[in-house]
Amino acid sequence: MGAGQRYLFMHIPKTAGMVLYQRLIHHHGAGAVHPLPFDQGRQGAYMDINYVANRMRQNPEIRVIAGHYPLCLDEVLGIPLTTITVLRDPVERALSMVRQHQQRDEEFRDKSLDDVYSDPVLLHGLIHNYMVRVLTMAPSELRNGVMTMVPYDENRLEKAKHNLEHRVDVFGLQESFEAFCGELATRFGWGLGDGAAYPNRTEPTAVSDELRERIAHDNAFDVQLYDFAKRLLARQSTTATG
Repeated sequence: MGAGQRYLFMHIPKTAGMVLYQRLIHHHGAGAVHPLPFDQGRQGAYMDINYVANRMRQNPEIRVIAGHYPLCLDEVLGIPLTTITVLRDPVERALSMVRQHQQRDEEFRDKSLDDVYSDPVLLHGLIHNYMVRVLTMAPSELRNGVMTMVPYDENRLEKAKHNLEHRVDVFGLQESFEAFCGELATRFGWGLGDGAAYPNRTEPTAVSDELRERIAHDNAFDVQLYDFAKRLLARQSTTATG
């Protein structure tokens, strides 16, 4: 593969990632951002590690990998990657994902939010402490990509905090997404364009306190990581302006 800086946008689902993907294309061009135009809609294009490895070998012009990949993708591919990502409040992220599946997937259309949340593939693959998972997975754990179930304990949480602070080059919060895009523009000189529509935004629906509490309990490690991320950003902001 050709020389030059390459980037990983570690897309955590339901964090305005598709908006950033379009903005990355706006700056870099469609031929420089994976998934490429002809990959759109192909199964695995956003999360299959073998798929992206083949694409990188076949298309050395790719400068940005965008998708549901773990932080350790650089180790798997054997190339240095400058990593960016966006985090979101774990309860709100889970509810957004559950609403999306309920509103768009026929199999969930007549199910309650509680039942959709309980779907084992959705819960264990894309919700359960997902942010801690993708920040800490080792290449040896990638049996099913980012949807691989892993054990959680305090050591994994501390590793996630360490990696967020020391291995992720730029991160932001979904609640301040435009500020994050501004940081990317400042840091890398990217022209990401103006604010765009959010195509995957779901319609708000009533949610019981019991479900919110259940999600927070199930995703306690992600909750702690998100609180750490907010404090870290605040500290970095104070240092930058001090």
